[in-house]
Amino acid sequence: MFKLRVYVDTSVVGGCLDEEFKEDSVQLFNEFIKGMKTPVISDILLFEVEGAPKEVKNILKKVPTENIEYVALNEESIALANKYIEEGSVAEKSFSDARHIAIATVERVDVLVSWNFKHIVNINRIHLLNSVNLKLGYPLLDIRSPKEVLYER
Repeated sequence: MFKLRVYVDTSVVGGCLDEEFKEDSVQLFNEFIKGMKTPVISDILLFEVEGAPKEVKNILKKVPTENIEYVALNEESIALANKYIEEGSVAEKSFSDARHIAIATVERVDVLVSWNFKHIVNINRIHLLNSVNLKLGYPLLDIRSPKEVLYER
């Protein structure tokens, strides 16, 4: 059975406690808990969540470890993140976003999900990022909001 590999950025974890994004974020995590989709969790996300309130940390703990795919920032993803910034696909001040996107690209996930509409889930930004990916021989990266990857209710 095909299971969607979903790279999760920090906004999606925090979205579980945000009134605007709660319903969709919680449903996505329920799908992870049930094993319907595979959350791809990076060391960057774990680092960013480290300083978050206990309620945020507990969201990740609810997903069984065997359902999670852990990935890490490496030289290849650092170089790609730097290229996104160099090419103007991501602003220099959004270096963490560039790293999330680069890890997702290098790991060839099925989709990256985020609630960050300014720097990540933005059609112009997605085109810029994917132009860099294609130039460097990477596949296109599908970037969506959690709402777009949920199974029908």
